[in-house]
Amino acid sequence: MADNRICSLTFDEIKELAELVSEKKLGKIEIKNGESSIVIEDRKLPPMAPVPPVMPAAPSAVMAAPAVAPAPAVQSQDAGKAAPAEEAVTGNVVKAPIVGTFYASPSPDKPAFVKVGDHIKKGDVIFIVESMKLMNEIQSEFEGTVEKILVDNASAVEYDQPIMIIK
Repeated sequence: MADNRICSLTFDEIKELAELVSEKKLGKIEIKNGESSIVIEDRKLPPMAPVPPVMPAAPSAVMAAPAVAPAPAVQSQDAGKAAPAEEAVTGNVVKAPIVGTFYASPSPDKPAFVKVGDHIKKGDVIFIVESMKLMNEIQSEFEGTVEKILVDNASAVEYDQPIMIIK
């Protein structure tokens, strides 16, 4: 009775299922047959959230202007002035080091880490990005004054998305 079957599946079939779980990002498949069962889980690398930020991080304030705010201003004046809107970004741009949700304060009942006009030092915590239920405190890599915050509190942010500008 050595036919290499578990749960009426051959090892090759199990291997194919494991590859399918990984390719389709299913997370987990469980197969039961009587008292026998097999569980195939896709093991991923640890979430990116615990990785220390490599990108320059800068302070953020509560309810800052959304990243799309400059577009309406350009359209209302003249569509041909798109280049000056890009030139307006001077100083150090702090970008999101990971994908997640931007929070300007440590909790809803606490004040923002920073707000426009605040002077910050290198190493100061300037905002939080929540990713995979982990709260990642982002520290400034610049010293200067917070000139602009480009995203709203509790907004979704993408990797490398500009969050704020420090001069």
